[in-house]
Amino acid sequence: MADTTHGALAPTYDPLPITVARAHGTHVWDTDGNEFLDFLSGYSALNFGHLHQGLVAAAMSQLRQVTLTSRAFDHDRLEEFAQRLVEVVGVLTTGGEDSLVVPMNTGAEAVETAVKAVRKWGYDVRGVPEDEATVVVAAGNFHGRTTTLVGLSDNPTARDGFGPFAPGFRRVPFGDLDAVAAAVDDTTVAVLMEPVQGEAGVVVPPDDFWPGLRELTARQDIALVADEVQSGLGRTGTTLACELWDVQPDLACLGKALGGGIIPVSAVVGKPEILGVLTPGTHGSTFGGNPLACAVGIAALDLLSTGQYQARAAASGKVLTERLEALVERGLLAEARTVGLWAGIDLDPSLGTGRELCEALLERGVLAKDSRTETVRLSPPLSIVQPELEMALDILEESLVALRGEHSAAAANELAHAAAEAAADETTDESTDEATDTATDEATDTATDEATDTATDETTDKATDTASADEPGEDATEGTDERSELSPTAG
Repeated sequence: MADTTHGALAPTYDPLPITVARAHGTHVWDTDGNEFLDFLSGYSALNFGHLHQGLVAAAMSQLRQVTLTSRAFDHDRLEEFAQRLVEVVGVLTTGGEDSLVVPMNTGAEAVETAVKAVRKWGYDVRGVPEDEATVVVAAGNFHGRTTTLVGLSDNPTARDGFGPFAPGFRRVPFGDLDAVAAAVDDTTVAVLMEPVQGEAGVVVPPDDFWPGLRELTARQDIALVADEVQSGLGRTGTTLACELWDVQPDLACLGKALGGGIIPVSAVVGKPEILGVLTPGTHGSTFGGNPLACAVGIAALDLLSTGQYQARAAASGKVLTERLEALVERGLLAEARTVGLWAGIDLDPSLGTGRELCEALLERGVLAKDSRTETVRLSPPLSIVQPELEMALDILEESLVALRGEHSAAAANELAHAAAEAAADETTDESTDEATDTATDEATDTATDEATDTATDETTDKATDTASADEPGEDATEGTDERSELSPTAG
């Protein structure tokens, strides 16, 4: 694989070491011609696979006609796109066949549009005092990268260093209906949440959560906004993830797969009483709803309208679930969460990190991406066939076994090293003790010899002095005089 270099790029990403040069269907090829199975699908932007021929044909046809007019003028694909979106998605919201559509470009723009709409609806229709509207969001959320939306996040990497943030949002634990109920009051205009949290690692809430949200918000006249940018348009085996719990949100935010992996396309779809407050001049977008985007969006919605991709996601999702649960039972995964053809897998930290697993998969020909330290998301194109899915899961198993072997070997090496150090320390201690004993013995012998010699010398001297004192004569007299000079009472 070729090394990735980003000399002129700001370091906003830390990509895996692969440079993609070509793609088709479920596969990509790097600059060296190596082939890989795409198990990320552009975070669900490529639900229909790379370069789907129907989507490419729609784009190529429109490229020959007109690509951009701005919203200063209408164009012949705009209303067609909006109507198709109502038919496929609007009917799944409380807006039904009367739903309105606000076309934008990115998923973040769609969520920002929904926030603006529910606030204005709160002021104009609900009578909430100006600038006091509040929106309840969930911990672990990911709604986009704008300064407003990262302010909703509790992920330090996404949030820290970008404040001050917009006020008016209350964050509660995801899946905790009681916490949501406690957070709402007369100023609350909306509850905004992902049906399934993608960036957090495909976190699926309790089955009673979304039905409970629907009942609570309907009772208190609060808008229920579903961020379906990642979870929507077939990923969960349904057109909207909210269908898993038979819930109709008031607004659905769409993106990613709506552009077919060809061009950014997003939209907010739903209740006309809410979106209708966005009148001329209150909201807009130069590129939102451009002819090229509409042409591709219509083609993507046509693919979904048959239900084929949703059914394939549901069927393949069963295989995915069974295989991942088996890996959990074997201890190769700590946990696996699946919904449709979408999974979040957690590694035991002793086996390695999510990044290490993605690198191991890359070496074996599968592309995936970590979302948290020990978590990896799996989201292959909905067009994947079972042999490809089984092959990728075989490679996942092989990669996990390899990681376990590597970390077991590393752990064994560490233990061996520690044992060797301990043995070396023990040998050193023993040598030190022996040296100390020898030195002590030698010192004792030396001291004993010196003491014996000194005692012998002193005994000899005393004997000599005694003998001299007993003999009368000149020497004895001189000795007496010296003693008298040293006496304290002398003189």
